[in-house]
Amino acid sequence: MSDDATAAAAKWVQDHLKKYLDSDGAEGHLVDYSVMGAGHPNTPTLLLKTLGRRSRKEQIAPLIYGRWKGDFVIVGSKGGAPDHPAWYHNLVAHPKVKFQAAGEKFQATAREASEPERSRIWEYMVVLFPSYADYQRATPRKIPIVLLTPTEKIEAF
Repeated sequence: MSDDATAAAAKWVQDHLKKYLDSDGAEGHLVDYSVMGAGHPNTPTLLLKTLGRRSRKEQIAPLIYGRWKGDFVIVGSKGGAPDHPAWYHNLVAHPKVKFQAAGEKFQATAREASEPERSRIWEYMVVLFPSYADYQRATPRKIPIVLLTPTEKIEAF
């Protein structure tokens, strides 16, 4: 990815995050990734709040999600990069997280899916966002599937 494309992607993420937070999830929850050639219209996104493993500061990442047997599912694809995203490392170090899906806010426990559950969830998430298959082909690492199990609804994110 060129420096200009990387900067444009980072700006899009920051604009999306601001819209989501400013509207308390009324805007930004559903994203039309089809205009980017990457997915479907109305793809659901959530905001994941983790504690930085080194900084100990809260970090927020907007992520595509699916639902699986009562859990929320997120994918550590990082666009097929060779390394895991920072949020993944943060939740491995601190699996107690907060997240917001539309207007609902939760405390949750994060865990990585293992086989055979992971394969079934992976297939489901590739249907939800087909570019995940391209991302997996682009990297030698096994892209993690993370399940967020809500433990409590909260008022403030």
